[in-house]
Amino acid sequence: MLKGYSDNEFYEETMVLFNQMKSRDVRPNCFTFPFVIKSCKMLLALGEGKKVHCFVIKSGFEMNRFISIAMIDMYSTVGAVKLAHQVFDGMPERNIVAWTAIISGYILSADIKNARRLFEITPDRDVIIWNIMISGYISNGDMVTARKLFNEMPNRDLMAFNTILIGYFNNENFEEGEKFFDEMTEKNVFSWNGLIGGYARKGRFSEVLGAFKRMLKESSDIPPNDATLVSVLTACSRLGALALGKWVHVYAVDNGYKQNIYVGNGLIDMYSKCGNIENAIEVFNCMNSKDLITWNSIIGGLAMHGRGNDALIIFDQMRNANKKPDGITFVGVLCACTHMGLTEKGFSYFNLMTEDYSIVPEIEHFGCMADLLARAGFLNEAVDYIRKMPIQADAVIWSALLGACRTYRNIQLAEIALEKLIELEPKNPANYIMLSNIYKDMGRWEDVARLKVAMKETGVRKPTGCSLIEVNDGVTEFYSLDEKHPQREEIYRVLNGLVELLKSPSYDSGIDELEEGYVY
Repeated sequence: MLKGYSDNEFYEETMVLFNQMKSRDVRPNCFTFPFVIKSCKMLLALGEGKKVHCFVIKSGFEMNRFISIAMIDMYSTVGAVKLAHQVFDGMPERNIVAWTAIISGYILSADIKNARRLFEITPDRDVIIWNIMISGYISNGDMVTARKLFNEMPNRDLMAFNTILIGYFNNENFEEGEKFFDEMTEKNVFSWNGLIGGYARKGRFSEVLGAFKRMLKESSDIPPNDATLVSVLTACSRLGALALGKWVHVYAVDNGYKQNIYVGNGLIDMYSKCGNIENAIEVFNCMNSKDLITWNSIIGGLAMHGRGNDALIIFDQMRNANKKPDGITFVGVLCACTHMGLTEKGFSYFNLMTEDYSIVPEIEHFGCMADLLARAGFLNEAVDYIRKMPIQADAVIWSALLGACRTYRNIQLAEIALEKLIELEPKNPANYIMLSNIYKDMGRWEDVARLKVAMKETGVRKPTGCSLIEVNDGVTEFYSLDEKHPQREEIYRVLNGLVELLKSPSYDSGIDELEEGYVY
């Protein structure tokens, strides 16, 4: 029973059962304690761990190697590395597992100095303990020492190479990481995931797709796993690469990942952000098991596509399935209410979040409520709500109010919103442009000119427009009036041809209004 609870992560139940066992005077044996000690570790229950330790001593198992190693691991995890060292010192015989446990404990406590001291006196060091020590320096941001220790390591295995590779990317040393990857004579899926995941974590999504294609081309005998596919789907969603995302979907289905929950979540997110919400719904409906991320992804995706009613229906299904929502869930729910103009319902969901689920509202939730009021036309109420918020409003909230002011042609509140935005984002030209558009709508051209002068005086400039488009299984980036694109002559030749075609008598498209600056 203890093993069953522990293996299935019912750690509180493990402790309750152990206390029942003691109350009935059932004597534990050496197999009992590791499950209980593990539960103390997972619950971060230092007090309970100490009580179990005392019971270990009273029961005569203080010298048991397996129990001692479990105690070292538990004390290290809960931040009591000195107690872990006391257990280590009390062991009559220490094998490599014990040495690994105590060194890991010091690394977990960010005490790299003591970890290295113990590492140097460890007898018969194996590959695992070398990798742990190298990982310690990597987590400490010291790639120089990590690489030096790696170079000294005897019998380096592929895991050690992957550790250094991931270390370079985690410490944002992409140049060395790419160089190290190319120098590796042997690679596995974890090597490729280190490269792809490193790019993904730092938002270099074009490189993610490039590395993935390189993996398929250069290492056809190393198939991608679920982690690879999730990283690629994330990149597709950020770049709008729907065609490649669909290819990944087909690949996942054909290679046994159809019911993989992580891949399923990635597909829902990718389809939602690439504008294909119907496919996202289809993936959601086909998933046999769903976790919190699954529900959050589909609710947020539906809300983002303006399908607020469907998002709220899914939320009701989630609650009926006894899945507990979190703060991200309610961001999607509140956004759904915002798009539908359901002011009263939005406040009822906000109260449900705080009262029934005891979720502390964050800036995103307050922002949704302010946006809900503003979009519904309650601009004064929105400003009052923003000023009474327990958290200082950020630029996103004031921008939402500024946008609503344009819809409802409220100059006075728009100017107030711009003042706040200038304080928060003095160099963001979008704020000036939004107010300028409001002035234009009202025919106040002197104010438009005044804003342009203010932008020049503050040095604010509108950034060049940039777009991404899928071309030949790749994503191409181009700018407005792009003069630096490697195929610019060919692109502008085609563009000029299209312009001449549209100017022909058979087309009545108002092309004469096209600005000359857009013709090469």
